[in-house]
Amino acid sequence: MPAVRFDHVTKTFRGARGTVQALDGVSFDIEPGEFFGLLGPNGAGKTTLISILAGLAQASGGRVEVMGHDVVSDFAAARRALGIVPQELVFDPFFSVRETLRIQSGYFGLKHNDDWIDELLANLGLADKGSANMRQLSGGMKRRVLVAQALVHRPPVIVLDEPTAGVDVELRQTLWHFVARLNREGHTVLLTTHYLEEAEALCGRIAMLKHGRVVALDSTSALLSGMASTMLRFKTDAALPPALAARARVTGRIVQLKAHDAAEVERDLGALREAGVAVEDLEIGRADLEDVFLGIMGEQG
Repeated sequence: MPAVRFDHVTKTFRGARGTVQALDGVSFDIEPGEFFGLLGPNGAGKTTLISILAGLAQASGGRVEVMGHDVVSDFAAARRALGIVPQELVFDPFFSVRETLRIQSGYFGLKHNDDWIDELLANLGLADKGSANMRQLSGGMKRRVLVAQALVHRPPVIVLDEPTAGVDVELRQTLWHFVARLNREGHTVLLTTHYLEEAEALCGRIAMLKHGRVVALDSTSALLSGMASTMLRFKTDAALPPALAARARVTGRIVQLKAHDAAEVERDLGALREAGVAVEDLEIGRADLEDVFLGIMGEQG
């Protein structure tokens, strides 16, 4: 039995400006104990899919299950099996951190849950914030509380929707250390993120969405091996020759050029020398998940 099953899920929004097909026959399973990544550009349908999984939106067609429980016909059991960390910072300003987690425990019928709450606070760097009012916390601390809320009932399936967006390095490291531990203990994790280095490091399998459709679904290693090309990376302040500029991925001063073999690397370096382009920090490496993502999204138009 899959931990999560999306079976031909569709979602259509209708409004005054017409119809939008947000999801178009999305189907894939997430197995128990997987660390699964769901990637896609803005507007690809990721949040809509997670909203349907969480019961916050209803699919126009298809079926979604969590641990064998249909999210519509058996919504209570499906919801108990899920812990969701949303993108938005949503909190009640009238309670302390500990009170917030006790109330969240009560939603799931859990009494005397303080031992687990203490463990969550310690592992998420909130041990000294238990009595602090929620409105007194920084944005990063509020996000830690959201993670604790999602985990307070020990759900078998954890959904992290952009959990590290806009947070500091310390929180990222703390969060991933704890979530990786929970995954090793058997929890299934579904992650959406725009930080592709996180997905590459953490996820064993990845689905990519575009325009509401699954355009790639495979293990992370298989996706990377499918982009078995050499990447030439360097920094420069100069303009690239037009032939190279058309192929390059440029981020500020950093330039990345894909090359199929050593001969192409030599040709590119020769073109840079002939154009008088001074380069710094030159390195030759392999394609990463960002290269794979951009390649697949480009192929899909």
